[in-house]
Amino acid sequence: MLKSHCFRRDYFTQRIQEMKSPVFFSAIRIFLAGCLAACALGVSRVQAQGNYTWRDCLEEAKEHHPDLLSAREGIHQTQADKGITAGGLFPQVSGNFAGTSSQKASSDPAENYSYGITGSQLLFDGFKKVHQVKESEQAIVAETFRYMVTSSNVRLRLRKAFIEILKEQELLEITDEIAKRRHESVELVQLRYDAGREHKGALLQAQANLAQAQADAAQAGRSISLAQRRLGKELGRSRFEAMQARGDFEVADPQRQLPEFEFLAETTPFLKELMARQEAARHGLRSAKADYFPEVFANADMSRSETRWPPGDEAWSVGVKVTLPFWDGGIRRGTLRKAESVLTQAQAEERGGRDGVTLILHETWARHQDALDNVEVQRKFLESAEARAKISEAQYSNGLILFDDWIIIEDTLVRVKKDFIEAQANALITEADWVQAKGGTLENEY
Repeated sequence: MLKSHCFRRDYFTQRIQEMKSPVFFSAIRIFLAGCLAACALGVSRVQAQGNYTWRDCLEEAKEHHPDLLSAREGIHQTQADKGITAGGLFPQVSGNFAGTSSQKASSDPAENYSYGITGSQLLFDGFKKVHQVKESEQAIVAETFRYMVTSSNVRLRLRKAFIEILKEQELLEITDEIAKRRHESVELVQLRYDAGREHKGALLQAQANLAQAQADAAQAGRSISLAQRRLGKELGRSRFEAMQARGDFEVADPQRQLPEFEFLAETTPFLKELMARQEAARHGLRSAKADYFPEVFANADMSRSETRWPPGDEAWSVGVKVTLPFWDGGIRRGTLRKAESVLTQAQAEERGGRDGVTLILHETWARHQDALDNVEVQRKFLESAEARAKISEAQYSNGLILFDDWIIIEDTLVRVKKDFIEAQANALITEADWVQAKGGTLENEY
């Protein structure tokens, strides 16, 4: 019994001495730092008040993004231009009124009053106005497709911002988990070091790994804040608001079959815009050729005038006016040459755009397939790393493997976890590039 009491006294004396050692206080500081980091992460999560799905982001961006508002006004302006141009095909009617009073030195004051109405109607101009109206119509079509191109670009940026928040949220959880695992590693190495079964270098390495994990967790918190601001900008917001993205961190519908890129190119808004501008240029050339034809107008005028009010003397006239310029200093010839050049330019841009869109479609599809393959590869690496880490931790606890071998496996697990998140994010981003290449917009995803 006395021996048992002596053993306990010696044991507690040794424990108290160990508690006074610098290594013990270092472990305590690391533990408290881990607790503070966990609290900070918890606070950052609480601050994220908004909770948005991808559908929520689409609806908000459609209503508030300034690029879309500007593109819509472009459509309104071309519609107004068409109305202005088409007005020349209809009768032009105007009214007039005049009242004068005059006096000469040798006569009494004289007054004169008159009013009337004048009208004219274009009868023929070589179909210049008709082609101008058709040119305006094609400009509306082109501006509508330009809006779709803008919407497609906004969708791409919005999708990437949304994916970035999803990724940073995943990384925040991963870094929190890694920090907790690193803390447990420090405790394990500390016990082995206290027992004289591990060297100080191993303990310092474990502590450094913990510090790195805590720094990564803090960086993930700051990255989320930056991603939230970027998403808010793409939503069209002028003020910052903390928010969280809600959605699956997986590619929803991976397309593995090789598409018909030439067919897809024909359906993209960018190529359709170029085709509409080419057609508008063709009508512009026809309009320029019409300048060589005479212009024929029908005119009508009716008026009343007299020296008293209301005037009673009535007069009217009806006629036809034909104008044909013989010499204009080369204006018509210059206008025609410019219209020919505009059409040639539009044709070249359409041909180059078609080739470029087809190439971009093929490139983005190939990158997306590579990213999908990489996700599956990284998934297998992660499964392997998790299994090895579980086994090696038990082996190290039992002294079956050295610290250097165990820490390599732990470091591999940390790296593979992050690589897997990056691979998933990259697959989602390449999917967004593929959708944008096909012409997917905020209003129509495909």
